[in-house]
Amino acid sequence: MKITKIRLRELTGTLRHAGEFWEERLRRPIDVYPEHRAQGPNEWMPVRIDASTSRVVSVFIEIETDAGVTGLGGPVSHDVAAAIPAFRDLLTGEDPIATERLWDKMYRLAVHGRKGAVMMAISALDATLWDLRGKAFDTSVHRLLGGPVRTELPAYASALGFSLEPDKVRERVRDIINQGFVATKWFPRWGPEDGPDGLRQIRRLAEVLREELGPDRDFMLDAWMSWNVPFTVRVAHELADLRPRWLEEPVMPDLIAPYAEISRRSPVPIAGGEHEYTRWGLKQLMDAGACEVLQPDTYWAGGISELMKIAAIASTYAVPVIPHGHSVPANVQLSAALPIPQVPLVEFLIKWNQLLQFFFTEPVLPVNGVITVPDRPGMGVAIDEAKIESERDLD
Repeated sequence: MKITKIRLRELTGTLRHAGEFWEERLRRPIDVYPEHRAQGPNEWMPVRIDASTSRVVSVFIEIETDAGVTGLGGPVSHDVAAAIPAFRDLLTGEDPIATERLWDKMYRLAVHGRKGAVMMAISALDATLWDLRGKAFDTSVHRLLGGPVRTELPAYASALGFSLEPDKVRERVRDIINQGFVATKWFPRWGPEDGPDGLRQIRRLAEVLREELGPDRDFMLDAWMSWNVPFTVRVAHELADLRPRWLEEPVMPDLIAPYAEISRRSPVPIAGGEHEYTRWGLKQLMDAGACEVLQPDTYWAGGISELMKIAAIASTYAVPVIPHGHSVPANVQLSAALPIPQVPLVEFLIKWNQLLQFFFTEPVLPVNGVITVPDRPGMGVAIDEAKIESERDLD
C-alpha cells in the first residue's frame, strides 16, 4: 500500500446556538499591552451570521492510498493547513503504515519547524496516518497502541468562552454538575496589571466555583501564559484554602526556570506544557520539575506517535499527562491505551467541541461526564456530508 494523494478539504456549514457564542475570552500574553487588553472576545471561529447562527469553516486532511484506504485528520487551522503541502512530495509513494519512518522524515525535513505551525502540521499528518492505519487493519487506534486499558474515560469540562459574571458562572457550573463532569476549568481575565483588584477578582471566581461545586468536585484555573512568578505565587497562596486542583500555564512556555520556581513556591499544583512541542521540549519541563501535570496537545506536540513517547518519558518522572483538549477523538484513542494513573482525565472544551466536531457524523462526546471510547476503525469519526453547505480543495 502506498500514499497516492494528500488532500485538504475546506468545509463550510452553519451552526445554530443560543445567544452569543463567545461570551468572554481568555487572557493572553499580549494583554500586557493596553490596546490588546481592552479587546473583547477574539474573533475565533465561528463567523457570526446573526444572534443564533454562525458559519463554521473547517479544514480536514485526507490521505489517500492505492489500496482504496483513506485516512481522515483534523480539523486544523488555516495556518497549519498552509504548512502541509510542503510534505506532499515527501509522503507520496510511501508506505502509510510506516508511521515511525514518516514522522522522522518529516521532522528531519522541517528542521526549522520543530515548534509552531510546521510541527502542528506534522502532528496532524501523523494523526491522519494513524487513522489510516486503523482503517487498513479494521480496528481502532487504541487497540493498535496496545489498548484498551479501559473503555470509559472521565472528562472535565473546560468553560472557555463563558461569562465570568458571578451569577452566570453559578448557572454554568450547575449545568456542568448536572452533566456529570468530575471537574471544571475556568479562564480568569485578570493578571499582574490588575494589581490587588485582580487578585480579589480571581479569589471571587474561585469562591463561586468552590461554593457551587461543593467539596467533592475539582476546579482549575488557566492563566494562559499571562501571569508572572510573584503574581502566580500570590494567587496560589490566596486560593490554597479553596483547593484548586491546579493552576495552569502561569508563564510563557520558554520560561522554564520561572515555571520551576513557581512549582517550588506554590501550595497549589502547577500544570503546563500545552504550548510546548515534542518529547525534547516536554522533557525540559520534566527535568526542571516545572509542572506536576503535563498537557501536551496531540495535534500540536507531534501527533499520536510523539505523544506515546512523551507519555513514556513522563512515566519515568511519575508525572501524569492530560493532553490539551484540541482533538478529543485522538486524545480518547491515546488515553485508552495508557495506564490510568498516567492519563487520569480527558479535557473537554465545551464550546470548542461544538466547532471542532461539528462536521462529524458521531462526535465523541461525554455522557454523564464519561466518554465511551469508540471502537470503530481508526479514530472512530467520519465526515457527515449532509452538514457540508459548500467545500473547496486547498492547495
